[in-house]
Amino acid sequence: MLVYLRLLKESFGFAMNALTNNKLRTLLSLLGVTIGIFSIIAVLAAVDSLDRKISKDLSGLDKNTIYLIKFSFGPSEIPQWKREQFPNVKYDEYTYMKGSMTNTDQMAYQIFTRRESIKYDSKTVSAINIVPVSHEFIDIQGLEFEKGRFYNESEANSGATVIVLGNEIAKSLFEDAEPIGKNVRLYGKRFTVIGVLKKEGSGLFGDSNDTSAYIPVNFVRQLYGDNNTSLTNVIIFKPQKGVDMEAYKGEISQKLRSFRGLKAGEIDNFFINVFSGFTDLIDGILGQMNLVGWIISGFSLLVGGFGIANIMFVSVKERTNLIGIQKSLGAKNRFILFQFLFEAVILSVIGGVIGLLLVWIISVVLTKALDFEFVLGMGNVILGTGLAAIIGLISGILPAIAASKLDPVEAIRTGM
Repeated sequence: MLVYLRLLKESFGFAMNALTNNKLRTLLSLLGVTIGIFSIIAVLAAVDSLDRKISKDLSGLDKNTIYLIKFSFGPSEIPQWKREQFPNVKYDEYTYMKGSMTNTDQMAYQIFTRRESIKYDSKTVSAINIVPVSHEFIDIQGLEFEKGRFYNESEANSGATVIVLGNEIAKSLFEDAEPIGKNVRLYGKRFTVIGVLKKEGSGLFGDSNDTSAYIPVNFVRQLYGDNNTSLTNVIIFKPQKGVDMEAYKGEISQKLRSFRGLKAGEIDNFFINVFSGFTDLIDGILGQMNLVGWIISGFSLLVGGFGIANIMFVSVKERTNLIGIQKSLGAKNRFILFQFLFEAVILSVIGGVIGLLLVWIISVVLTKALDFEFVLGMGNVILGTGLAAIIGLISGILPAIAASKLDPVEAIRTGM
């Protein structure tokens, strides 16, 4: 064991000597490994960070949550012109389904509407994502509050002028003042602030609860009516745990078809979108990003491997005389083999560490510059180091074998 430790120490010394004596050559040779490890780990870290962000943003939603709406969240066999003719989901359909559906934990009604401005005294916050929803939404979405509360059933049904603000909106309008109980102007009306949500950071698709405001859906219905084509409505279902999802979707389809008077043979003029399908789509995209990253980085690692092999062949040639002397003093082939293998691995790991260091620096800069936490996990650090070591091992095997098979007499004569 002590022999191999000494061997490792000597190999490290030779590797550092190669770095110091042939700086440019070694730097250019290690560049491939550095770029390869940087590319792979940067992609993996970005995907991991994005996956963590997605999990955080969607943690409040059950994967079995269903969105009943006029369009599909994914690809559809129905032509677009026909889908555009589908009617909006109506509030009376929501009340009917709420009273007739079985195995349902919660059901909510939401309207997607355009962005608006909210005013308080002389301050205005523009391009706010207004979210008109029924009171059950909080039990489906799982909103977290910094102050106050969500509106209750009575306020929701009457279309009361109450509002729940995202954290950034509240900070912009009120700064350090108490927002609860204050009146803000929206749609030309005075809305009383009853709640402020906890800060959560930027959302997956740009919007987040920080820049959103929740109001009773019936207020918007009273303002625009139920037949406004510029609005899109959705019924959100949260099934009970353990329910047969196919049977549950079948019940939704059967009841809505019956309510709309669709005849046998007519296609559904609505879409039942399960949230798990959306997350599966995102997982597929992340998987493709990983694959592309590995393919692109693989070429860099291939170049890096040739660079390490080049260094080692040059090193064998420069130390031919030393190899001959070691062998004449009794050094076995295995000793020479391991000496050069260790040196190749050390050089490659140095290149990999430089690549990891670059990823870490960029992750710190991006985290501070953007409202997004870019994380370089320990798993990726270990993977990057391991990959670098494997590249060094593979690249150094041929030079190491060539060195171990040198004849001591010929090696000493050649080196003289």
